[in-house]
Amino acid sequence: MDEHEEHTDRIEYDDPRAGLESALYELKRVIVGQDAMLERLLVALLAGGHVLLEGVPGLAKTLTIKTLSDVLGGSFRRVQFTPDLVPSDLVGTRIYRPDTGRFDTELGPVFGNFLLADEINRAPAKVQSALLEVMQERQVTIAGETYPLPKPFLVMATQNPIENEGTYPLPEAQVDRFLFKLLVDYPTVGEEAAVVGRAISPPAMVREKLSTEDLVRYQELSRRVYVDRDVIGYAVALGDATRHPGKYGLHELEGLIEFGASPRGPIGAVQAAQALALLRGRNHVVAEDVADLAADVLRHRLVLTYDALGDGVRADDLLDRVLDRVGGVKAAQTTERIAA
Repeated sequence: MDEHEEHTDRIEYDDPRAGLESALYELKRVIVGQDAMLERLLVALLAGGHVLLEGVPGLAKTLTIKTLSDVLGGSFRRVQFTPDLVPSDLVGTRIYRPDTGRFDTELGPVFGNFLLADEINRAPAKVQSALLEVMQERQVTIAGETYPLPKPFLVMATQNPIENEGTYPLPEAQVDRFLFKLLVDYPTVGEEAAVVGRAISPPAMVREKLSTEDLVRYQELSRRVYVDRDVIGYAVALGDATRHPGKYGLHELEGLIEFGASPRGPIGAVQAAQALALLRGRNHVVAEDVADLAADVLRHRLVLTYDALGDGVRADDLLDRVLDRVGGVKAAQTTERIAA
C-alpha cells in the first residue's frame, strides 16, 4: 500500500447523504464536541456561503478547517490578521524582476479552497475591503487583471469576543456577507476529557472522504432541492419580524432592535435550508430546516439599540421570541402539507 492509499479512503458516492455523512463522521473522529459547527460548515460549503466564528482561543477552530480541507481533498490557507497587514499580503501583488525586466504577479494566500481568516477584526479597513471582493465575487483583481479563485471556496473567519484592544470592528456591510455567525462555546467536561486524551495520543490519521469535484457536484444538487412557496414565506416572515416586530405582536421587541435583518437573511436561510435538506437525505425543504438554521443566519444581521445592549440583551434572546411567534402552528402546518 503506497502513501496515497494510506491517507485516502475516498469512495464515489451517488447518494449525497452517504458521502456527506461519511465526511462528517471523519471530521468527528478528530474534532470533539463541536458537532453543530461541523454540520454548519458543510452546510455553508454546499450553499456557497462563508462562516464567521466567535469564540475564545483554544477551541480548535484552526484544527477544524485544516481537518475539513484534508477530508475534502482541498487546499488550506491560513492568514493571521494583524493591524499592519495590507491588502497585497492577502490577495497578492505585482513584483518587478530585475533579471527579466518584467513584472510578475504573485498570488496571495486567498487562493485556496479553505481560507482561515484568523482574528479578522484585527485587520484595518483596507484589508477588510479586499477580503470583501474575495468573499462576494470569488475573484481577485490585481493591476487590472482578474484572477478567479478555486472552487469550492470557503472563508472561515474568527474573532475573539473577550479582547477588543487593537481591533477594528467589522462594518455591518461586511458582516452581512457571512452566511452564518456561529458561537463556539467551551466543551463539556466529558468532551474536554476526550480532547485531552487525544492530545496526548498519536494524532489521528485523517482520510480523504470526498473530493472538491464531489463537493461542487453536491453544490449543484443543493440548488435543485425543492422549496415550497410557504417555506419561502416562512423565511421571509422571520426576517420581516426582526424589522417590524409589532406586526407580529412582538411589541416588546420594538425598542430593542435598531435595524432588522437585510434581505440577505431570508435568502441565506432558504439556501442553507436547501443544503441542510440534502445533508438530511431529502429533496425538499421543510420549515424545520429553516427554523434550525435561523439563529445562525440572522444573529449577526441584527443591530440592537443602546437600551438592549445596556440591559445585556443578546440577539439570540430576541430571535428565540421571533421564532416562537412566527413559527409555531404555521411551521408545523407547512411541514405537514409538504410532507403529504
